[in-house]
This record gives sequence, C-alpha cells and structure tokens, in this order.
Amino acid sequence: MAAWTDSEGKSLLDYPRPSVAVDVAVLTVDGTELKVLVVPRRTGELALPGTFLHEGERLQDAAERCLRIKAGLSGTEFHQLAMLDDPGRDDRGWVLSMTHGAALPRTALPRDTLLITVDDDRVTQELAFDHADVVALAVADLRERYARSVDPSGLAGDTFTVLELRRVYEVVFGRPLPKDSFRRHMMPALDNTGDMAVVGTGRPAEIYTRGPAPLPPTAAAFLAG
Repeated sequence: MAAWTDSEGKSLLDYPRPSVAVDVAVLTVDGTELKVLVVPRRTGELALPGTFLHEGERLQDAAERCLRIKAGLSGTEFHQLAMLDDPGRDDRGWVLSMTHGAALPRTALPRDTLLITVDDDRVTQELAFDHADVVALAVADLRERYARSVDPSGLAGDTFTVLELRRVYEVVFGRPLPKDSFRRHMMPALDNTGDMAVVGTGRPAEIYTRGPAPLPPTAAAFLAG
C-alpha cells in the first residue's frame, strides 16, 4: 500500500510534531480558603501535576498516571477543560497541554499535600508555565458546576447542615452569600436525612444530603452576584 500524502505530496512525517502534555488543577476547600494542589519542579518552581503523553497512551490515562505518581491520588474524578496551544507556553519546546480540572474534599488529599491559596480565580504564588491560567479555567468550571447542582464534588461531605453548605459555597464563589436567599435556592435540590446536628450553643440544625434535582435556574444568577 502506498504511503499517504496530502495535496502537496507531503506525508505525516514531513510535518513537525509538538509534544503533548496533560496538566491537572485539583481544587479543594481548606477552612475558609479555596486552594489548589501543586508540586515542586526540579528548578524550584511550583507547578500543577503534569506529565507528557506516552506513545499509544490516552489523555485520561496520562492524567491518572501523573496524579498517582506526583500527587499520590488514585481514582480521582476529573474532566478536560481546554487545550492550551500557545507555541511559546513552555520554554522547553513546542508543547501542547490538555488541561484537566478536579475538586476533592481536603480529607481526600494526602496529609503532606502542598496547597497554595486561590484568591478569586488567581493563585497567590507564581506558578510555572501558564499554570495560573489553568487554575483560572478550573475555578470557572467549578463555579459553573456548583451553580447547576448541589456540591457535585462533595466538598461539604456526604451530609451537611445548610450553614456548612453555605460556607463551602462562599469559598467556591469567593463572596458572602445571604443566608435566607441561599437556603431558598438550595432547598429544592436537598434531601432531609431526618437527623439533627448541634453546633455550638445554638439550636439543633437539620442535616441534609444532595438530592437528585438540579438547582433552579435562578441559582446561577444568585451565586454569580
């Protein structure tokens, strides 16, 4: 069989090929702050967990591999965000990066995980390459998902009070949320467990879990402020 050529008579081997990498932004709520998982590079810089695609490897498999080796995470749910293709994005050469986003409760991360704070949608410390842009993409994606359904990444845990849920949402969206309006928008998508929690010296609070219903359409506008 003759080798394939294009209209100019060139084969695939006649075209330069970029390297392909994957980078993963893993977000978490740590107290009152939104943070992202980072790893140190040999240069001393901080970066998101990432790796180059191996021959014959799928992007998803490469992302799973880099999280396992560089962050000690296995079985993490993540999804693709965007392909970054600026030819000058990596000083080592021509590298395309398929970026991924994930969000995990702080308790699901190894204790020695290195985290840096995200203020609104920007990291508060310098990151290598264009990884600060990847974090911004991941935060925007997180907020979009949290405006559609109740705590889809389980940052508040399997069960929670409305107050605990609101505190998570305030961290995710980076602003205070009026408690009465928050409760009104969340309630259609919550299931009452029938249990009560006593917080401090206050009245017992009802404990909820995520229900099957999506958030009402008005929730997105409310959360965006």
